[in-house]
Amino acid sequence: MTSTDIRSDSTRAAAAVPPEVAPPGNPALIGVPTFVVGALALGLVLTGYVPGTATAASIPIILSTTAIGQLVAAIWAASLAQNALAAIFGTFAGFWLSYAVLVLGLTNNWFGLSEEDAVGAQKLFLLTWLIVIVLLTLSTLHMPLAFTVLFTLIDLALLFVFIGTANASTTATQIGGYFVFSFTLVGAYLFVDAMGAATGGRSLPMGRAVLH
Repeated sequence: MTSTDIRSDSTRAAAAVPPEVAPPGNPALIGVPTFVVGALALGLVLTGYVPGTATAASIPIILSTTAIGQLVAAIWAASLAQNALAAIFGTFAGFWLSYAVLVLGLTNNWFGLSEEDAVGAQKLFLLTWLIVIVLLTLSTLHMPLAFTVLFTLIDLALLFVFIGTANASTTATQIGGYFVFSFTLVGAYLFVDAMGAATGGRSLPMGRAVLH
């Protein structure tokens, strides 16, 4: 056998070995933990961990981490043609950014609103986003149950915070905060699942879709 034959056999052997395929990207690895940290900070504010006057206490986390993380995850998902995931993260990027603008604007009187009008602005924000997230919840009925549970808990949190704001009820607002903690736990579960799959582990149970 000549050296040419040896090289030819080596070339054919190398060609017979399939190339390694990189695992698919998962934007949830950025989107979910940045969502969780912002939600946790918001829940601590709503339940009174910080004084009621310090409504902007969560903004450094929400604006610099959560909103940016949701935007990055949305762009990443869109680049992978994961359209549903891009829509979810893009929607929440808008939510967190608008929440930060609302709180900073009201705290620093950017909008020139009276105290009564400021309450109206908060009610407008909460009701608008409640409607949008309910629509998003309905769109998850074909997805694994964990996602529907997550968005349902978000709906309940927004509803109770809206009730608390509209009626100046600290109790309702605190209940909304506890619902924030509940969907934070679901988000943490989703993050553990995504990270486990990315590091070679098994996926966690997500539950059957409501509509299948």
